[in-house]
Amino acid sequence: MIHRISAEALGTFILVFFGVGSAIYGIDTIGRLGVALVFGLTLLAIAYALGPVSGAHVNPAVTLGVLLTGGIRGAEAAAFMVAQLVGGILAGGALRLMVSFGGVHDQTGGLGTNGYGETVWLGGALWIEVAMTAMLVLVVLLTTRCDGAGNLAGVAIGLTLAGMVAVGIPLTGASLNPARSLGPAVFHPAALSQVWVFFVAPLAGALLAVGLIRAVSPLRHVSAHPPVHPHSRHHEHHDPRPAPPVTT
Repeated sequence: MIHRISAEALGTFILVFFGVGSAIYGIDTIGRLGVALVFGLTLLAIAYALGPVSGAHVNPAVTLGVLLTGGIRGAEAAAFMVAQLVGGILAGGALRLMVSFGGVHDQTGGLGTNGYGETVWLGGALWIEVAMTAMLVLVVLLTTRCDGAGNLAGVAIGLTLAGMVAVGIPLTGASLNPARSLGPAVFHPAALSQVWVFFVAPLAGALLAVGLIRAVSPLRHVSAHPPVHPHSRHHEHHDPRPAPPVTT
């Protein structure tokens, strides 16, 4: 259990440090699409590297979706979410150190935090975050099922995140992940008043994704295991079906 929780904290740290960091260090040079690709490729790497350990959710919204489809127990889901938030905060602290003591110019002007008000109002921010997160969680849950995309699940998930981040950057900065939003905001207090949006919307997006799956695709095919690498020998529950592939 401790290894799985630690993997979630580490994976979330990596995603936030490199994903948000790419915006802080280089959005003026690599552009929004470049930042989106960093997020997607980082998540893809995490999925295949840490998937055999914890399933590499690295996102409370994904963990909620897996919980609601029977892929993880409640106590473990809660521990995963705490670990993900801790990983995000540690990454936010590391980014603040890079800016404050590492001589790095913050090209976002706000430590890569999420927010609304300049290009989209509150209602629009809530809706776009719900929609983007629902898309991500939908892809995660459907591609990592026993009848899903197999070893290509990680590729589909990484590309989905890249696409959603490209859409969301000019609107909210693209959260889709409460841990990604909380981490930088802790070290940029001006963003804390809006951070609730980036908790409520991604979790609502996970609920929407589960509802869509119930409507369009039978849940009986979803594995009872937490998403793991297909060659992993670790199982939480006995199930004669093969474990689903690596996920995030």
